[in-house]
Amino acid sequence: MIPSHETFEGTWPYSPHYTEVAGFRQHYVDEGPRDAEHTLVLLHGEPTWGYLWRHLIGPLARSHRVVVPDHMGFGKSATPSGRMYLAGEHIDNLEKLLVEVLDARRITLVLHDWGGPIGTGFALRHPDRVAGIFATNTVLPLGMPGYDDLIRANFVESAWFRWAAAAQANGTLEQVLGNAGSTVAHLMLALQTIRRPEIMTPTWVRAYASHFVGRADCEGVIRFPQQLVTPSSAVPPPLDPEAVAAVRRKPAMLAEGMGDTALLPQYVIPAFRAAYPDAPVVELPDAGHFPQEDAPGALLALLQLFLARARTVSCSCSTTMPRSHGVLR
Repeated sequence: MIPSHETFEGTWPYSPHYTEVAGFRQHYVDEGPRDAEHTLVLLHGEPTWGYLWRHLIGPLARSHRVVVPDHMGFGKSATPSGRMYLAGEHIDNLEKLLVEVLDARRITLVLHDWGGPIGTGFALRHPDRVAGIFATNTVLPLGMPGYDDLIRANFVESAWFRWAAAAQANGTLEQVLGNAGSTVAHLMLALQTIRRPEIMTPTWVRAYASHFVGRADCEGVIRFPQQLVTPSSAVPPPLDPEAVAAVRRKPAMLAEGMGDTALLPQYVIPAFRAAYPDAPVVELPDAGHFPQEDAPGALLALLQLFLARARTVSCSCSTTMPRSHGVLR
Protein backbone atom coordinates (compact mmCIF):
# COMPACT_ATOMS: atom_id res chain seq x y z
CA MET A 1 0.00 0.00 0.00
CA ILE A 2 1.44 3.37 -1.00
CA PRO A 3 1.78 5.77 1.97
CA SER A 4 -1.04 8.30 2.21
CA HIS A 5 1.30 11.31 2.06
CA GLU A 6 3.14 10.22 -1.11
CA THR A 7 2.84 12.72 -3.98
CA PHE A 8 5.51 11.35 -6.34
CA GLU A 9 7.39 14.63 -6.69
CA GLY A 10 4.14 16.59 -6.86
CA THR A 11 2.67 14.64 -9.78
CA TRP A 12 -0.09 13.33 -7.47
CA PRO A 13 -1.20 16.41 -5.49
CA TYR A 14 -4.62 15.09 -4.42
CA SER A 15 -5.66 14.73 -0.78
CA PRO A 16 -6.18 11.14 0.36
CA HIS A 17 -9.51 9.89 1.71
CA TYR A 18 -10.11 6.49 3.28
CA THR A 19 -12.99 4.24 4.23
CA GLU A 20 -13.14 0.78 5.79
CA VAL A 21 -16.82 0.17 5.11
CA ALA A 22 -15.95 -2.74 2.78
CA GLY A 23 -13.76 -4.41 5.41
CA PHE A 24 -10.39 -3.08 4.26
CA ARG A 25 -8.68 0.31 4.08
CA GLN A 26 -9.77 1.73 0.73
CA HIS A 27 -8.32 4.92 -0.65
CA TYR A 28 -10.15 7.34 -2.89
CA VAL A 29 -9.75 10.87 -4.19
CA ASP A 30 -12.69 13.24 -3.74
CA GLU A 31 -12.04 16.54 -5.52
CA GLY A 32 -14.24 19.39 -6.66
CA PRO A 33 -17.40 20.89 -5.18
CA ARG A 34 -19.32 18.45 -2.99
CA ASP A 35 -22.61 20.03 -4.04
CA ALA A 36 -21.90 19.72 -7.77
CA GLU A 37 -24.85 18.50 -9.81
CA HIS A 38 -22.83 15.65 -11.30
CA THR A 39 -20.28 13.24 -9.83
CA LEU A 40 -17.62 11.75 -12.06
CA VAL A 41 -16.30 8.36 -10.94
CA LEU A 42 -13.02 7.44 -12.64
CA LEU A 43 -12.20 3.72 -12.42
CA HIS A 44 -8.79 2.24 -13.21
CA GLY A 45 -7.90 -1.33 -14.16
CA GLU A 46 -4.86 -3.59 -14.39
CA PRO A 47 -2.10 -2.94 -13.26
CA THR A 48 -2.67 0.74 -12.44
CA TRP A 49 -4.31 2.87 -9.73
CA GLY A 50 -5.82 6.35 -9.49
CA TYR A 51 -2.51 7.84 -10.64
CA LEU A 52 -3.59 6.90 -14.16
CA TRP A 53 -6.16 9.73 -14.08
CA ARG A 54 -3.85 12.42 -12.64
CA HIS A 55 -3.95 14.67 -15.74
CA LEU A 56 -7.77 14.72 -15.83
CA ILE A 57 -8.71 15.13 -12.17
CA GLY A 58 -7.75 18.79 -11.71
CA PRO A 59 -9.47 20.18 -14.83
CA LEU A 60 -12.60 18.09 -14.27
CA ALA A 61 -12.84 19.09 -10.61
CA ARG A 62 -13.30 22.76 -11.52
CA SER A 63 -16.96 22.08 -12.25
CA HIS A 64 -17.67 18.50 -11.11
CA ARG A 65 -17.22 16.35 -8.08
CA VAL A 66 -14.53 13.85 -9.07
CA VAL A 67 -14.19 10.56 -7.18
CA VAL A 68 -11.28 8.26 -8.01
CA PRO A 69 -11.11 5.02 -5.99
CA ASP A 70 -8.17 2.64 -5.84
CA HIS A 71 -9.43 -0.92 -6.13
CA MET A 72 -8.59 -3.38 -3.36
CA GLY A 73 -4.97 -4.40 -3.84
CA PHE A 74 -3.89 -1.32 -5.81
CA GLY A 75 -2.40 2.11 -5.19
CA LYS A 76 -3.06 3.57 -1.76
CA SER A 77 -5.67 0.92 -0.92
CA ALA A 78 -4.78 -2.08 1.22
CA THR A 79 -4.28 -5.64 0.00
CA PRO A 80 -6.14 -7.66 2.63
CA SER A 81 -5.53 -11.38 3.00
CA GLY A 82 -8.32 -13.91 2.71
CA ARG A 83 -9.98 -12.28 -0.30
CA MET A 84 -10.48 -13.81 -3.74
CA TYR A 85 -10.04 -10.50 -5.64
CA LEU A 86 -12.71 -11.46 -8.15
CA ALA A 87 -14.65 -8.89 -10.15
CA GLY A 88 -17.76 -9.30 -8.00
CA GLU A 89 -15.83 -8.32 -4.87
CA HIS A 90 -14.61 -5.15 -6.55
CA ILE A 91 -18.19 -4.31 -7.55
CA ASP A 92 -19.27 -4.84 -3.92
CA ASN A 93 -16.49 -2.52 -2.73
CA LEU A 94 -17.44 0.18 -5.24
CA GLU A 95 -21.10 -0.10 -4.28
CA LYS A 96 -20.30 0.38 -0.59
CA LEU A 97 -18.16 3.43 -1.35
CA LEU A 98 -20.54 5.17 -3.73
CA VAL A 99 -23.80 4.30 -1.96
CA GLU A 100 -23.05 3.88 1.74
CA VAL A 101 -20.17 6.33 2.15
CA LEU A 102 -20.74 9.02 -0.48
CA ASP A 103 -24.42 8.55 -1.45
CA ALA A 104 -23.36 9.63 -4.93
CA ARG A 105 -26.03 10.33 -7.52
CA ARG A 106 -26.10 11.53 -11.12
CA ILE A 107 -22.88 9.62 -11.63
CA THR A 108 -20.97 9.62 -14.88
CA LEU A 109 -18.83 6.48 -14.90
CA VAL A 110 -15.46 6.97 -16.60
CA LEU A 111 -14.15 3.48 -17.20
CA HIS A 112 -10.84 1.95 -18.25
CA ASP A 113 -9.72 -1.68 -18.52
CA TRP A 114 -11.17 -3.65 -15.55
CA GLY A 115 -12.96 -0.47 -14.55
CA GLY A 116 -15.39 -1.31 -17.38
CA PRO A 117 -16.74 -4.59 -15.97
CA ILE A 118 -16.62 -3.21 -12.41
CA GLY A 119 -18.42 0.01 -13.33
CA THR A 120 -20.94 -1.89 -15.47
CA GLY A 121 -21.67 -4.17 -12.52
CA PHE A 122 -22.37 -1.14 -10.36
CA ALA A 123 -24.55 0.44 -13.05
CA LEU A 124 -26.65 -2.72 -13.35
CA ARG A 125 -27.25 -2.66 -9.59
CA HIS A 126 -27.99 1.07 -9.46
CA PRO A 127 -29.10 2.37 -12.87
CA ASP A 128 -31.03 5.12 -11.08
CA ARG A 129 -27.76 6.59 -9.80
CA VAL A 130 -25.96 6.56 -13.17
CA ALA A 131 -26.30 9.44 -15.64
CA GLY A 132 -23.86 8.31 -18.31
CA ILE A 133 -20.95 6.06 -19.26
CA PHE A 134 -17.67 7.17 -20.85
CA ALA A 135 -15.53 4.18 -21.79
CA THR A 136 -11.92 4.08 -22.89
CA ASN A 137 -10.13 0.87 -23.85
CA THR A 138 -12.49 -1.36 -21.93
CA VAL A 139 -15.55 -3.52 -22.36
CA LEU A 140 -19.05 -3.26 -20.92
CA PRO A 141 -20.47 -6.76 -20.28
CA LEU A 142 -24.17 -6.18 -20.83
CA GLY A 143 -25.02 -9.60 -22.28
CA MET A 144 -25.39 -8.48 -25.89
CA PRO A 145 -25.56 -11.14 -28.62
CA GLY A 146 -22.09 -11.79 -30.00
CA TYR A 147 -20.27 -10.21 -27.06
CA ASP A 148 -18.82 -13.48 -25.76
CA ASP A 149 -17.54 -14.42 -29.22
CA LEU A 150 -15.77 -11.08 -29.54
CA ILE A 151 -14.12 -11.47 -26.14
CA ARG A 152 -12.98 -15.01 -26.95
CA ALA A 153 -11.47 -13.80 -30.22
CA ASN A 154 -9.68 -11.02 -28.35
CA PHE A 155 -8.19 -13.55 -25.93
CA VAL A 156 -6.78 -15.54 -28.86
CA GLU A 157 -5.08 -12.55 -30.54
CA SER A 158 -4.25 -10.23 -27.62
CA ALA A 159 -0.58 -10.06 -26.63
CA TRP A 160 -1.57 -9.58 -22.99
CA PHE A 161 -3.98 -12.51 -22.82
CA ARG A 162 -1.78 -14.81 -24.89
CA TRP A 163 1.00 -14.18 -22.38
CA ALA A 164 -1.35 -14.56 -19.38
CA ALA A 165 -2.77 -17.85 -20.65
CA ALA A 166 0.67 -19.29 -21.40
CA ALA A 167 2.10 -18.08 -18.09
CA GLN A 168 -0.82 -19.55 -16.15
CA ALA A 169 -0.37 -22.86 -17.97
CA ASN A 170 3.36 -23.09 -17.29
CA GLY A 171 3.15 -21.78 -13.74
CA THR A 172 4.98 -18.46 -14.20
CA LEU A 173 2.07 -16.00 -14.03
CA GLU A 174 2.16 -15.68 -10.25
CA GLN A 175 5.94 -15.43 -10.33
CA VAL A 176 5.94 -12.55 -12.83
CA LEU A 177 2.98 -10.65 -11.39
CA GLY A 178 4.04 -11.50 -7.84
CA ASN A 179 7.11 -9.36 -8.61
CA ALA A 180 5.06 -6.54 -10.12
CA GLY A 181 7.23 -3.98 -8.36
CA SER A 182 9.94 -4.94 -10.84
CA THR A 183 7.85 -5.96 -13.86
CA VAL A 184 4.91 -3.53 -13.96
CA ALA A 185 6.51 -0.98 -16.30
CA HIS A 186 7.50 -3.67 -18.79
CA LEU A 187 4.00 -5.18 -18.70
CA MET A 188 2.41 -1.81 -19.42
CA LEU A 189 4.86 -0.90 -22.17
CA ALA A 190 5.25 -4.21 -23.99
CA LEU A 191 2.12 -6.30 -23.44
CA GLN A 192 -0.55 -3.59 -23.18
CA THR A 193 1.31 -0.87 -25.11
CA ILE A 194 2.26 2.67 -24.27
CA ARG A 195 2.94 4.67 -27.43
CA ARG A 196 5.03 7.35 -25.67
CA PRO A 197 7.77 5.52 -23.77
CA GLU A 198 9.47 8.85 -23.06
CA ILE A 199 6.88 9.50 -20.33
CA MET A 200 8.25 6.57 -18.34
CA THR A 201 10.50 8.59 -16.06
CA PRO A 202 11.90 7.23 -12.78
CA THR A 203 9.07 9.03 -10.95
CA TRP A 204 6.48 7.47 -13.26
CA VAL A 205 7.91 3.98 -12.77
CA ARG A 206 8.03 4.47 -9.01
CA ALA A 207 4.40 5.62 -8.96
CA TYR A 208 3.16 2.47 -10.67
CA ALA A 209 5.54 0.08 -8.89
CA SER A 210 5.38 1.36 -5.31
CA HIS A 211 2.33 -0.59 -4.18
CA PHE A 212 3.92 -3.91 -5.06
CA VAL A 213 6.57 -4.22 -2.35
CA GLY A 214 6.33 -8.01 -1.96
CA ARG A 215 4.32 -11.04 -3.04
CA ALA A 216 1.58 -10.38 -0.49
CA ASP A 217 0.96 -6.97 -2.06
CA CYS A 218 0.34 -8.46 -5.51
CA GLU A 219 -2.88 -10.44 -4.99
CA GLY A 220 -4.96 -7.91 -6.90
CA VAL A 221 -2.65 -7.63 -9.87
CA ILE A 222 -2.39 -11.45 -10.10
CA ARG A 223 -6.08 -12.22 -9.84
CA PHE A 224 -7.40 -9.80 -12.47
CA PRO A 225 -5.93 -11.74 -15.44
CA GLN A 226 -5.85 -15.10 -13.66
CA GLN A 227 -9.61 -15.27 -13.27
CA LEU A 228 -10.02 -14.92 -17.03
CA VAL A 229 -7.45 -17.47 -18.16
CA THR A 230 -8.22 -20.13 -15.54
CA PRO A 231 -10.85 -22.66 -16.66
CA SER A 232 -14.00 -22.40 -14.57
CA SER A 233 -17.22 -24.35 -14.52
CA ALA A 234 -19.04 -21.56 -12.71
CA VAL A 235 -21.96 -20.13 -14.68
CA PRO A 236 -22.41 -16.39 -14.15
CA PRO A 237 -25.86 -15.36 -12.92
CA PRO A 238 -28.22 -14.07 -15.59
CA LEU A 239 -28.44 -10.32 -16.00
CA ASP A 240 -31.65 -8.52 -15.12
CA PRO A 241 -33.14 -7.51 -18.51
CA GLU A 242 -34.75 -4.40 -17.05
CA ALA A 243 -31.45 -3.25 -15.55
CA VAL A 244 -29.65 -3.92 -18.84
CA ALA A 245 -32.26 -1.92 -20.74
CA ALA A 246 -31.95 0.94 -18.26
CA VAL A 247 -28.15 1.04 -18.57
CA ARG A 248 -28.33 0.91 -22.37
CA ARG A 249 -30.58 3.98 -22.33
CA LYS A 250 -27.83 6.02 -20.70
CA PRO A 251 -25.72 8.41 -22.78
CA ALA A 252 -22.51 6.60 -23.66
CA MET A 253 -19.29 7.17 -25.57
CA LEU A 254 -16.16 5.17 -26.40
CA ALA A 255 -12.70 6.69 -26.86
CA GLU A 256 -10.41 3.94 -28.15
CA GLY A 257 -6.62 3.96 -28.23
CA MET A 258 -6.02 2.17 -31.51
CA GLY A 259 -2.58 0.86 -30.54
CA ASP A 260 -3.95 -1.29 -27.72
CA THR A 261 -2.44 -4.79 -27.73
CA ALA A 262 -4.42 -6.03 -24.71
CA LEU A 263 -8.02 -5.14 -25.61
CA LEU A 264 -7.88 -5.02 -29.38
CA PRO A 265 -9.91 -2.28 -31.09
CA GLN A 266 -11.24 -4.67 -33.75
CA TYR A 267 -13.13 -6.45 -30.94
CA VAL A 268 -13.67 -3.70 -28.38
CA ILE A 269 -15.39 -1.33 -30.80
CA PRO A 270 -18.00 -3.83 -32.07
CA ALA A 271 -18.54 -5.05 -28.51
CA PHE A 272 -19.36 -1.46 -27.50
CA ARG A 273 -21.54 -0.91 -30.56
CA ALA A 274 -23.53 -4.05 -29.76
CA ALA A 275 -24.81 -2.29 -26.64
CA TYR A 276 -24.76 1.29 -27.93
CA PRO A 277 -25.20 1.18 -31.72
CA ASP A 278 -25.74 4.93 -32.10
CA ALA A 279 -23.29 6.24 -29.50
CA PRO A 280 -20.15 8.16 -30.54
CA VAL A 281 -16.93 6.19 -31.00
CA VAL A 282 -13.68 8.12 -31.29
CA GLU A 283 -10.48 6.50 -32.51
CA LEU A 284 -7.24 7.77 -30.97
CA PRO A 285 -4.58 6.65 -33.47
CA ASP A 286 -1.58 7.69 -31.37
CA ALA A 287 -2.67 6.00 -28.14
CA GLY A 288 -2.19 2.45 -26.90
CA HIS A 289 -3.99 0.75 -24.03
CA PHE A 290 -3.58 3.83 -21.82
CA PRO A 291 -4.95 6.97 -23.53
CA GLN A 292 -4.64 8.71 -20.15
CA GLU A 293 -0.85 8.43 -20.60
CA ASP A 294 -0.50 8.67 -24.38
CA ALA A 295 -3.13 11.31 -25.15
CA PRO A 296 -4.39 12.92 -21.91
CA GLY A 297 -5.32 16.22 -23.56
CA ALA A 298 -7.41 14.54 -26.25
CA LEU A 299 -9.08 12.26 -23.73
CA LEU A 300 -9.93 15.20 -21.46
CA ALA A 301 -11.41 17.15 -24.36
CA LEU A 302 -13.54 14.19 -25.42
CA LEU A 303 -14.81 13.63 -21.90
CA GLN A 304 -15.68 17.31 -21.53
CA LEU A 305 -17.51 17.20 -24.86
CA PHE A 306 -19.41 14.12 -23.74
CA LEU A 307 -20.41 15.80 -20.48
CA ALA A 308 -21.56 18.93 -22.29
CA ARG A 309 -23.63 16.95 -24.79
CA ALA A 310 -25.13 14.77 -22.08
CA ARG A 311 -26.04 17.88 -20.07
CA THR A 312 -27.76 19.39 -23.11
CA VAL A 313 -29.75 16.21 -23.66
CA SER A 314 -30.67 16.09 -19.97
CA CYS A 315 -31.94 19.65 -20.12
CA SER A 316 -34.08 18.64 -23.09
CA CYS A 317 -35.67 15.89 -20.95
CA SER A 318 -34.28 13.12 -23.17
CA THR A 319 -32.71 9.85 -22.03
CA THR A 320 -30.25 9.35 -24.86
CA MET A 321 -27.49 11.35 -26.51
CA PRO A 322 -27.98 12.73 -30.01
CA ARG A 323 -27.40 9.94 -32.46
CA SER A 324 -24.05 9.76 -34.19
CA HIS A 325 -23.26 7.41 -37.04
CA GLY A 326 -19.83 6.21 -38.05
CA VAL A 327 -16.51 6.82 -36.32
CA LEU A 328 -15.43 10.28 -35.24
CA ARG A 329 -11.81 11.15 -35.93
